[in-house]
Amino acid sequence: MASVQTDRNRAAQELFAPIAETYDRYASLLSFGQDPRWRRFLVSRVDTEPTDTVLDVACGTGAVAIELARRTGCKVIGIDQSRAMLDEGRRRVTEASLAERVTLQEGRAESLPFDDARFDGVTFTYLLRYVDDPAATLRELARVARPRARVASLEFAVPRQPVARAAWRAYTTAGLPLAGGLVSRGWRDVGRFLGPSIRSFEREWPLERVTDCWAEAGFENVQSQTLSLGGGVVIWGTRGSH
Repeated sequence: MASVQTDRNRAAQELFAPIAETYDRYASLLSFGQDPRWRRFLVSRVDTEPTDTVLDVACGTGAVAIELARRTGCKVIGIDQSRAMLDEGRRRVTEASLAERVTLQEGRAESLPFDDARFDGVTFTYLLRYVDDPAATLRELARVARPRARVASLEFAVPRQPVARAAWRAYTTAGLPLAGGLVSRGWRDVGRFLGPSIRSFEREWPLERVTDCWAEAGFENVQSQTLSLGGGVVIWGTRGSH
């Protein structure tokens, strides 16, 4: 797969770099505590042993990687395209005394620098909105998972229930940019970006289409669970044996 950074990759990198040092604190605050709860549920979908090695793609500041290592004792390799987020992630890993089990490195989900069937599990968080070809990226993630490995993802979603949808739209349209602006210019920009980005992806890639692409990529027993009245969705499945 191509290793050249795309415009979509570059835009995401530039958007999130200014907020790397404050990402975990305000991602939790601005999501009313839901973001860390969603990440914990994601980790609960990955069945790993202390002897396993898990790949965490779009690892950001290492929240999922740290939770995986703490909960299961496994080794984790995290990969992300943002040096700023990785720097903060490495600081958090060291602070958590997990440097022997968690390694974070620079790289892109579309072209993973690993051999076929390398990992006993794979996780990825808020990834598919930032790649040009989600279906191809899912195939690349499947490539590095060993047969029968558990793979799980977390993504934002748009609530389907009318009242929850209206509340979500009001918050992402006005509340989130305003609250983000009280923190910093970087968070204001992220607040303005997220709502339109999530809605656009939902229109082009509804949940049913995404799960179909999981199956086409070689994953079996694909399941999904919406969280927080539909504001988040975790998808998981098992890498097929072929």
